[in-house]
Amino acid sequence: MGSITIRRLTKVYPGGVRALDALDLDVATGEFFALLGPSGCGKTTLLRTVAGLEAATGGTVRLGDEDVTRLQPGRRDVGMVFQDYALFPHMNVMDNIAYPLRVRRLGRAVRYARAAEAARELGLQGLERRRPGELSGGQQQRVALARAVVADPRVLLLDEPLSNLDARLRLEARTFLKRFQQRLAFTSVFVTHDQAEALALADRIAVMESGQIRQIGTPAEVFRRPANLFVASFIGSTPMNLLPGTVRGGAVAVAGTELPVPEEARGLLPDGQEVVCGVRPEYMEFSTEPVDGAFGGRVSVVENLGASSLVTLDVGGETVRVVVGEGAEVQLSAEGWASPRPGRVLLYRDGGLVTGAADGAGRAAAPLTRDGRSG
Repeated sequence: MGSITIRRLTKVYPGGVRALDALDLDVATGEFFALLGPSGCGKTTLLRTVAGLEAATGGTVRLGDEDVTRLQPGRRDVGMVFQDYALFPHMNVMDNIAYPLRVRRLGRAVRYARAAEAARELGLQGLERRRPGELSGGQQQRVALARAVVADPRVLLLDEPLSNLDARLRLEARTFLKRFQQRLAFTSVFVTHDQAEALALADRIAVMESGQIRQIGTPAEVFRRPANLFVASFIGSTPMNLLPGTVRGGAVAVAGTELPVPEEARGLLPDGQEVVCGVRPEYMEFSTEPVDGAFGGRVSVVENLGASSLVTLDVGGETVRVVVGEGAEVQLSAEGWASPRPGRVLLYRDGGLVTGAADGAGRAAAPLTRDGRSG
């Protein structure tokens, strides 16, 4: 196993498409690291460049102490699981798992002993003689994972390995993958566009957009304290409320009410400063009675989430969403008030989080506009 060190990594395709834009990234030995972002953000290109399947235009990739930037894929000692698993259909499970050892010219007895051990680790006993077409999606995924780890690579790369599974199998596979990584402690980089997967699986997350890393942090940091407006608008199963406001006398005038400037931003914003006020729907309280410092409006949508509901308020031309607990009866067109919980309001200026402390939210990129694009 080994660490991954990336410096100024750039990938420009013919025609001038810049898929990776001078990225810096460090992944620690034994870390489960997720690359998260929308389609086209560069996350798969980054993974393939680390694997050597794409040639870097500039910058360096180091695995452990070795610079592998110009090495061929077979010399990088990397295991990779692809989105479609890429199993050989004419080979049985054991032959598929043992294939990397065959390429390395290990003896038959050695490679099949190691393949059998990998099969046991991944719960494939009894399936060794089946071919991929005779396996479920979850079983194929485990075969692909066994093949990737059988040669004990120093880095394990996973390119959206759960995306071809149905919802139930995806949840089961997610739990299995987390346990597997914790037990064997492979240095792993996991590409996904699914926020729930990244938040559930990763030790740390890099949120990517337009070939750049917009924030790096733990799942809690990225969810609770997005470093910029792109991350704030992208992360979360329910969108963060992002409302324009103006600083006035130690408070923020926003959507017909006033909120105190957060403690971390006090003294950093002059009167008249335009900001964006961010608060997650999960961090708000709903009331049918007026509340000081609350957003008051009319209920326009109620969405049942199972154990809770997502209530949308029309507040003076702005939309405010709040998650309401199970059992609350919220009526359409009724008046309601949504108040942020203490300490949960974030302020953004020029697209970046306003904070006077060391930024525990992780690293932000260049300033962003309100819609999350580069400014």
